[in-house]
Amino acid sequence: MAAPRSCDLWRYCCRGWSRAAGDSRLPGFHRFWLGATPSARSLSQEKRAAETHFGFETVSEEEKGGKVYQVFESVAKKYDVMNDMMSLGIHRAWKDLLIRKMHPLPGTQLLDVAGGTGDIAFRFLRYVQAQHQRKQRRQLRAQQNLSWEEIAKKYQNEEDPLGGSLVMVCDINREMLKVGKQKAVDQGHTTGLAWVLGDAEELPFDDDKFDVYTIAFGIRNVTHIDRALQEAHRVLKPGGRFLCLEFSQVNDPLISRLYDLYSFQVIPVIGEVIAGDWKSYQYLVESIRKFPNQEEFKEMIEDAGFQKVTYENLTTGIVAIHSGFKL
Repeated sequence: MAAPRSCDLWRYCCRGWSRAAGDSRLPGFHRFWLGATPSARSLSQEKRAAETHFGFETVSEEEKGGKVYQVFESVAKKYDVMNDMMSLGIHRAWKDLLIRKMHPLPGTQLLDVAGGTGDIAFRFLRYVQAQHQRKQRRQLRAQQNLSWEEIAKKYQNEEDPLGGSLVMVCDINREMLKVGKQKAVDQGHTTGLAWVLGDAEELPFDDDKFDVYTIAFGIRNVTHIDRALQEAHRVLKPGGRFLCLEFSQVNDPLISRLYDLYSFQVIPVIGEVIAGDWKSYQYLVESIRKFPNQEEFKEMIEDAGFQKVTYENLTTGIVAIHSGFKL
């Protein structure tokens, strides 16, 4: 007796599926039912697309974000010290060159992404303040007929030493921002500076808002670099500039071998001794090797819509500064 009921049930289900397949109210269903099932190959491609790298390890895209967050949460308090130790202080010169290449003028609105500890932001503020002071001195020299009282009054009435400039520091990691805010207090930076918790792939800012976008040693840690670049393009004003300082590919074979030896054999040890964290610095070393080379990254920046894209190698290509404009 059970068999006939099973047959009736099967015929009923088949009629239901047939009606659904022909129902125009289910867009795309008819095409799927008639044989457009995803092939094993396309499913495999989707699986691979959902995977990415965390250093040399293959992980899911969702997993990478959490792992990277944990790395920088772990190293935040020792981040600046480790930068000095790992680069022998050269990172300071690289960042100075980035600011000089930017050459910001008073009034510049800068977005510094992945800038949690404030290294780029503080350099920007000092540079703009110096530019503003030079401009002020030139103006005063041009007015030779002013008395010393009038000159003193002009200096005293100067309300904004930055000439309207602002740097917005955006970072996804709370601990990194916390370190940066404390450094700002310690260094006396009280104006022209704001801190925002945000994701480089989904920036919490309106379109066409900033004059310059910088990201220093941060973009290789982003899960979807293409999305971060598109967001950079979106938030820049027409005529705005993109600048990225990042580890890249060494172009001298001998230096490359020495650099690899130092990176894999020394840096994780320094991380363990100074920060008590071998694994995080092993990841940082590996992430550098997984990042696109100079030409590949240049093409990615162009694909995001930037024009006049160029790059400059520093220290034989250990790092590079990429530049592009929103035109």
